[in-house]
Amino acid sequence: MRRAAFAVAAGAMAVSLAACGSAKQSGGGSSKSSSPKKGDAITVGLLLPENQTARYEKFDKPLIEKKVQELTGGKGKVVYANAKQDASLQNQQVDTMITNKVDVLIVDAVDAAAIKNSVDKAKQAGIPVVAYDRLAQGPIDAYTSFDNETVGKTQGEALLKALGSKAKSGKIVMMNGSSTDPNAAQFKKGAHEVLDGKVNVGKEYDTKEWKPENANSNMEGAISALGKKNIIGVYSANDGMAGGIITALKQAGISNIPVTGQDAELAGVQRIVSGEQYMSVYKPYAPEAAAAAEMAVDLAQGKSLDSVAKDKVDSPTTKQVPSVLVPVTALTKDNIKDTVIKDGVYTVADICTSQYKAACDKIGLK
Repeated sequence: MRRAAFAVAAGAMAVSLAACGSAKQSGGGSSKSSSPKKGDAITVGLLLPENQTARYEKFDKPLIEKKVQELTGGKGKVVYANAKQDASLQNQQVDTMITNKVDVLIVDAVDAAAIKNSVDKAKQAGIPVVAYDRLAQGPIDAYTSFDNETVGKTQGEALLKALGSKAKSGKIVMMNGSSTDPNAAQFKKGAHEVLDGKVNVGKEYDTKEWKPENANSNMEGAISALGKKNIIGVYSANDGMAGGIITALKQAGISNIPVTGQDAELAGVQRIVSGEQYMSVYKPYAPEAAAAAEMAVDLAQGKSLDSVAKDKVDSPTTKQVPSVLVPVTALTKDNIKDTVIKDGVYTVADICTSQYKAACDKIGLK
């Protein structure tokens, strides 16, 4: 994602989310009320999983850094590491941060299971861990993400709407995310709940490392197996993979079939404007980042999470983790103005470059 006007409105930064569950602390966290262990001069270790998806460097990192600064009066600092899709490297990065005695960790795991030993080590060192965006295994203290099954349902519902009466006239291809990412399993589950029985799934893939080139290769295989005249739509779990899928479709001479996505990446939004991609899922990163920063600062200072974490989520290893789940929106050409432009993620100029100006004009995006 490019040059977002980080004038992400103050309203977008607010984390006033409708949520379920008791606010009473239990099970997963160590956020019991106590005298603060630290003042505002805290060090937050931030570990993000990769830099191929545009969001992490352009949105998550600067938003978390900004919020930590706000919450600590400019006295807190964020130490950052990116694992570049390497689970072993991420474990080493956690070890380094433990050695350097950070006060709290925010971890978006490359591999939710592989990170468990590192989370255990952090716990033993007295360093609380906020699982960010993906539900890491191990004794995490807090978690924030989007309602991931709802993401999958939103994608599935949009695909059904696009297919309309043709939903069973051919085959769809399902391009799920990486099998090492628990979010991918939740997206898939939500999508299947909506699509099963209403479409015919011709081929389905779990895409290694979420890489567009792997989605491209999988899509070429699906076209070869099913025949290009028989494919009527593609469920793609995110925008990066949608780009690889659409390239394969074009090369095969397939056009005008709906392809889903997620993340509202600039390239994805431009493909939606041009009609190559049907939809994406807009996930407002500001409230997710704000929740992670707030929980991290509270944990570092020994405060309760009751005022921010209204949900409870179970991981395979830890029950009742205090959580913030952020709602999402289906993004189509009809609501670009009311989502990514309104929230300051992109400007019209970002989206409507010379290549897309005519398409923007056609849908009134000026």
